[in-house]
Amino acid sequence: VKMVQSLVARLLSVDFEIFGKVQKVFFRKHTHEEALKLKLVGWVMNTDRGTVQGQMQGKEDAIKKMKDWLKNKGSPKSKIEKAEFKNEK
Repeated sequence: VKMVQSLVARLLSVDFEIFGKVQKVFFRKHTHEEALKLKLVGWVMNTDRGTVQGQMQGKEDAIKKMKDWLKNKGSPKSKIEKAEFKNEK
């Protein structure tokens, strides 16, 4: 049973909120494109507070890559100050 579990990819769901210059810089568009590349599903939207929030679901390794992208890269014109990840399950 242990060997079978290690062969099955762990699926995760994570909520996120990104702070900084992330609106009016095509952040949502680039987030969507990156998620497609990593075969993740979910949603992303602007908030009234000037942040971008969303939820992503997929394989653990892809979630890890997307978290890194959201924290450190984003869209070319964005300036990420902080990334929060919550409700990982």
